[in-house]
Amino acid sequence: MIPVHTPYDGTSKPFAVGLKQADARDWIESDDHLEAYLTEKDRLYAALPDKVFVAEPETRAAQQEVLDLLVAHLVERYPEIYRLEGGRCIIADTGRVVDVADPGNYPLIAASRLVQEDLILMRRGENGWRLAAGSLCFPSSWKLTEKFGLPIHDIHGPVPGFGPGTRMAELIARMFDKLAVLVERFNWSVQANGELYHPLSDRQRLARSAAADSNFPGADVAGHAFIRVERQTLRKLPVSGDVLFTIRIYLDPLTVLARHEDRVRLAASFAEQLTSLERDQLDYKGLAADRGRLVAFLDGIARAG
Repeated sequence: MIPVHTPYDGTSKPFAVGLKQADARDWIESDDHLEAYLTEKDRLYAALPDKVFVAEPETRAAQQEVLDLLVAHLVERYPEIYRLEGGRCIIADTGRVVDVADPGNYPLIAASRLVQEDLILMRRGENGWRLAAGSLCFPSSWKLTEKFGLPIHDIHGPVPGFGPGTRMAELIARMFDKLAVLVERFNWSVQANGELYHPLSDRQRLARSAAADSNFPGADVAGHAFIRVERQTLRKLPVSGDVLFTIRIYLDPLTVLARHEDRVRLAASFAEQLTSLERDQLDYKGLAADRGRLVAFLDGIARAG
């Protein structure tokens, strides 16, 4: 198993915006895990529908716009996976059929059932860009219901340096206003299991920070640790003017780095980034109690060559 994206190699600094223009052809990423991701989405929609989907009533047209754009992109970019037949999108080798001609009241759900990405719709209002609709099956330590309807500066309130009134909050608002091309950014964290569904409320985050307990059972931190990488894209919808925020999650066991051909550089850079995190940043990522052991493991890989 080779990691697809390694933002911890120094190319994407933690707690930085780090947006760069992306090729429109690479808007959505698909791989051999498509069926596993879609099966997990099905499970979450059945078990926790109110926790993984929210939408303001007035967003249906924009949701449909997302679905139309997504289907057009998928059948052109991945013709070996997606094809259209009579208003249905058929996903090859999975037996899955999504009705895209009549998706019901929530076209964003139909769109989410086609791809591994989560889909968040941001809309401009009097108080800035707010979360107006979203399918979030694979949250990285946040809760969709807690952020629904909030402007982006409040959504980022718990993130060190990104809350209301900060320079970063103002920068993000201007970028949303001026967004003209597809852009992407990466983020990473370390978690104690391989679960895609990884919610955390702001209250739970505060309690975790106060306790500063280890997230990993026993002494073998590396044996339980998974690197969670988020690939995020932003694009402004041409008709509604809303911004679609996509989030693709990649999960790799931390131990995979020991077998990577570029392991020395990756491990050294990863250790350096962990070491550079300040206490509030460590608390946000839930790594205050475990940084030392993680860094020691990574240093061991780097020294072994």
